[in-house]
Amino acid sequence: MRFIFKTDYAQDIKLAKHGGHVFWYSALMLLMFAAPWLFAEYWLAQLTLVLIYSIAGLGLMLLAGFTGQFSMGHAAFLGVGAYTQAVMTNAGVPFPIAMACAAGLSAAVGVVVGLPALRVKGIYLGIATLSFGFIVEEVLARWESVTGGNAGIHIKKPDIFGWVLETGNQFYFLCLVVTVIATLSILNVLRSPTGRAFVAIRDSEISAQSMGIHLAYYKTLSFAISAALAGVAGALYAHNLQFISPDQFNILQSIDLLLMIVIGGAGSVHGAFLGAIFLIAMPQVIAQVKDFLPAAVGQAPGLQGLVYGLVLIGFVMFEPMGLYGRWLKVRTYLQMFPFYRKGMFKRQKSFQKSDRLK
Repeated sequence: MRFIFKTDYAQDIKLAKHGGHVFWYSALMLLMFAAPWLFAEYWLAQLTLVLIYSIAGLGLMLLAGFTGQFSMGHAAFLGVGAYTQAVMTNAGVPFPIAMACAAGLSAAVGVVVGLPALRVKGIYLGIATLSFGFIVEEVLARWESVTGGNAGIHIKKPDIFGWVLETGNQFYFLCLVVTVIATLSILNVLRSPTGRAFVAIRDSEISAQSMGIHLAYYKTLSFAISAALAGVAGALYAHNLQFISPDQFNILQSIDLLLMIVIGGAGSVHGAFLGAIFLIAMPQVIAQVKDFLPAAVGQAPGLQGLVYGLVLIGFVMFEPMGLYGRWLKVRTYLQMFPFYRKGMFKRQKSFQKSDRLK
């Protein structure tokens, strides 16, 4: 019995639960490392943006999807990280140190913002974080001596202790390495007692507190980790654009981040990546399709917002688990074919509908 217990425990702590995971994730990593030689420069730039948004999505997924803390001002953390990186890089600080400071300052701001989460929740927490987003945007616009105000600020290319990343390919590999590290970090947090405490708080704060979980500590910690990842994404975002201004981190950016995890699939690490792909790919699809639409529709200024709203409503009504939830159903269908039954997910759907009515 002792040997069986050790074997089960070893299986539980593995990131890859079986050989299939090792094979497919290894194939994916090989494809990602070969991307500069497989894709044109434009598509590689889009893939770089996907990686950057995925890091921010991982942080927001940890906060909203796994801890149940609603945030509508997450772009503020992105802005704090971006401006910290820009100011320190332009001052001659090496890239790794500047990024560490960007993540640290964003985490500290996240702790301050997380304090209201101890008193409010739900829509009231969303309003509090939304107000914080407006405050940060106003500070970035008014603190002209540091941020450059509404005129914005340019940022130098990443300098890793004397090695300057001049090309898009080099910066892509940097984003890829940071994304892999961020993903492994989140996976390790989620399988630790801290991650289990986050999920317990999301499911029921009263039950979590009755089990000895310190709500104030873990809620604040969740905000800090989420903000730190947003700060890292903001640092890469600043280098990617090489120019930042306060209007890039407004309420619309926060809504995009929230939309990303809802459509990708709240409560799953895969959902952060699927949502980032959707967020970057959808404008390209709309640009290609609108030429075939009537002029009154295709040239309408709010077409992209309308499409986003319709897609979001569709996912909330018909697929609350997002793109990753749909993939799980397709995978289950393929695994059980031809023994798949049509009503297999009926109970799950009824639970989700009743849960939304609470």
